[in-house]
Amino acid sequence: MHTFPELDIVVIGAGPIGLTCGIEAQKAGLTYVIIDKGALVNSLYNYPVTMTFFSTSEKLEIGGVPFISDNPKPRRNEALEYYRRVTLKFSLNVRLFEEVLQVQKTGERFQVQTSKGTYSARKVIISTGFYDLPALMNIPGEELPHVTHYYKDPHYYALQKVVVVGASNSSVDAALETYRKGAEVTMVVRGPEIGRRVKYWVKPDIENRIKEGSINAHFNSTITEIRKGEIDIQTPNGKITIANDFVLALTGYKPNFDLLRKFGVQLSEVEKLYPQHNPETMETNQPGLYLAGVVCGGMDTHLWFIENSRDHAEKIVQHILEQR
Repeated sequence: MHTFPELDIVVIGAGPIGLTCGIEAQKAGLTYVIIDKGALVNSLYNYPVTMTFFSTSEKLEIGGVPFISDNPKPRRNEALEYYRRVTLKFSLNVRLFEEVLQVQKTGERFQVQTSKGTYSARKVIISTGFYDLPALMNIPGEELPHVTHYYKDPHYYALQKVVVVGASNSSVDAALETYRKGAEVTMVVRGPEIGRRVKYWVKPDIENRIKEGSINAHFNSTITEIRKGEIDIQTPNGKITIANDFVLALTGYKPNFDLLRKFGVQLSEVEKLYPQHNPETMETNQPGLYLAGVVCGGMDTHLWFIENSRDHAEKIVQHILEQR
């Protein structure tokens, strides 16, 4: 374990907004480090390999660096290349595959303990996203090896009986893509319809596939148990059992609330679990500890995206400069 030189800022999370925080700190002449327990822009790396963003490329830009794409909406691989190039352009001080274990306030400084050492900083920015922790169904069989909360590539499921749980963008993409690789697809949707926030150019496609019977769908329904080779589904007409090879439980994800609590960030007592912070400065109830990006929205993970949270970095750095 090492003790690293004292810094002005430790940024936790090397996603697009964490990188933006580093860029703004660098422009302001502040010393910083960006730490992530995974790869560079780890959440984007874990997106499906065929994923297309809802946003256009200019809305994903950071640091004033143009994001040039051949497509109207950029794809995952283009975004990975873009953010890697931005990181190299600014020579950002990024430490990857290094997990933050604890943050403690000692006087006017934070001691940030990681899996590789301890950093001392005047300020800490939490920009950890939400893609690391799936929202579990908490049903028997969810832990079985043929059940996953992440979807990467449709070819793996070719010619298999696949159940997709949910009706969000990720669920709809998985259902359509695996169906087009020859899978027998059944969707299990807790609500009465396909999600209203599904990408507008995809929504008619999934609705038509369901209408024609190419993809089976059970609405107002939930899986009650998963076993090897079959699952039970509670439908409005009673329980049914269907044959199954794989379950894609794309039930959503959530921020690391345990980490926020460990840092002393207060969360709202309602289901949304909004972390307390000042929207003008992004400072939490812990002086010197800031939030940036999607983590600000608690369980409402659809509130913040790259395009509408890029200014969080500017607000934070400006507030830090005003306190010098």
